[in-house]
Amino acid sequence: MTDTSMKQGIGRRGVLAALAVGGGGIIAYNLLGKPDADTASDGTNAARVSRRDLDEVVVGLSQEPTVFNPLMVHSEADDGVLFSVFDALVRMDPQGRLQPNLAAEVPSLENGGISADGLNWRIKLRDDVRWHDGRPFTAEDVKFTLELIVNPDFRAWRTSGHSLVRDITVVSPTEITWRMEEPFAPYLSFLCETFIVPRHVFDGADDLNSIPFNQHPVGTGAFKWGVRVPGDHLELVANEEYFGEGPYLDRLIFKYIPDITVLYTQFKSGGIDMVGQVYISPDNYKEASKLPGKVVEPVLSSSVESFYLNLGRPQFRELAVRRALYHALDRRSIIDSLYDGVPEATETFMPKQSFFYNPNLPEHRFDLAEARRLLDEAGWVPGSDGIRAKNGVRLSFENSTTSGDHLREMAQQYIQQTFREIGVEITIANLPSAVMWGDFWTQSEFDSVLVGSTYLIGGDPDATNRLHSRSINVQGGSGSNNAQYKNARVDALLDKGARTFDQEERRAIYFEVQEIVRHDLPLLPIFQYRNVFGRDADIKGFEANSNTRTESWHAAGWYLADGNRKPDGDAAAPSSQTKKEG
Repeated sequence: MTDTSMKQGIGRRGVLAALAVGGGGIIAYNLLGKPDADTASDGTNAARVSRRDLDEVVVGLSQEPTVFNPLMVHSEADDGVLFSVFDALVRMDPQGRLQPNLAAEVPSLENGGISADGLNWRIKLRDDVRWHDGRPFTAEDVKFTLELIVNPDFRAWRTSGHSLVRDITVVSPTEITWRMEEPFAPYLSFLCETFIVPRHVFDGADDLNSIPFNQHPVGTGAFKWGVRVPGDHLELVANEEYFGEGPYLDRLIFKYIPDITVLYTQFKSGGIDMVGQVYISPDNYKEASKLPGKVVEPVLSSSVESFYLNLGRPQFRELAVRRALYHALDRRSIIDSLYDGVPEATETFMPKQSFFYNPNLPEHRFDLAEARRLLDEAGWVPGSDGIRAKNGVRLSFENSTTSGDHLREMAQQYIQQTFREIGVEITIANLPSAVMWGDFWTQSEFDSVLVGSTYLIGGDPDATNRLHSRSINVQGGSGSNNAQYKNARVDALLDKGARTFDQEERRAIYFEVQEIVRHDLPLLPIFQYRNVFGRDADIKGFEANSNTRTESWHAAGWYLADGNRKPDGDAAAPSSQTKKEG
């Protein structure tokens, strides 16, 4: 096959089509434990239809929630549970507006919550909040949470921003103040995902990282901990004393279905009510959009799929190698042939819907001849087996992702074939989600991964947690820079952006950050996701929110059209219709 035909995608789409057919032939076992005989003549699951005496929603997830202390390292799969069990001081709505949660009001310059120089903060708290065990929530819990995050003996998820907080003072049970060591513009957005934990459950703990709370959490949220069956499902129950909206469900169940094909099959048959992460796969979108009694909606998300490199590995330290790999990545064929054109190609980690998105970056070009030229000039010479090597290092490495993600697995096989043609060897080494996104990911034990990552926190453009050199865990930092990427100019820009409150000035800063990262290629961007949300039409109150990492960010507002628990004054539900993006 000539390079010309490869550049045009001729033949390659045939390979992808063959892979797709193979993927579609996966046997779909019923992981909910219900025999196929339970399926009614209309395609729904009879056992599910008959249990509406309780208002409940079953959310199917392809990755199992396993971390329930919201301050510890966790993944997107855990977020749906955490957002339902816990509350933060403030939250961000789908329009990107901050809303009070545990705080009585969003602190601002106008209301005196934040001083003009951004250094002094005063938070007023609600006085009607109780923990799930009945104890009152107070400012002491907020103080404890903020101090725990930066405690060197605690394995915190992220310390960026929090490490600047000084002189935390409890003024009263409903008021707390602190001082920032320096202005930090993103901090309000960070607080959106800083869930407050109860001080009293940590009393007397010898090890802050290992307490019963981690597996039986106590929060203030709309749902309380119920029952967890590891490897199968997790059940939350309504918090009848919740101070906020809802809950309008008796139970919220997260069902773990690792095979994405089976996940979709269960949605079609009624085995689950809503498809959570990784949502409906793009190759099933057309069919799903025509399913009766379902609402299917593709929404541009903040997550970017990339071929993510561990720059601590000798194979990837040269820019020439990373550029060559990017030229050998036929992402257009992957998007069109595997993902049915649902996602959007991108050159950056910044979501396209963001005010800070840089549209002027160099456009990717699939070009195997250019990839070979770059490697030749850099001195990477093919061996007798065709695999290139330099100074004793072979261009051979593993690529990993979550087992059971059939589209990623097919993309891996395709990339494996294409890279081989430029003298690069990939070994596919996939893992169960709990292993994949554990220490293997957070401690940079991988060579390369296919991963969808959200670089922003609460919609703020600050990407310190993912791109700053002090966010490299395995080098003594704290954060999610698992690529071990280092660039002094990016560090300086991120520090400056975090201290800048003027939006136009910040925009220029993050435009330059994107330019440098696009040049350095610590990640090879493939596409920005469109999450295809799917749910039963009788589930009301659902709203997608690209400023969070979960479909269940506000499950407190969900209710069933024919259910027993509804918002006051709820009108008759409108007839269902499938939503499509224009």
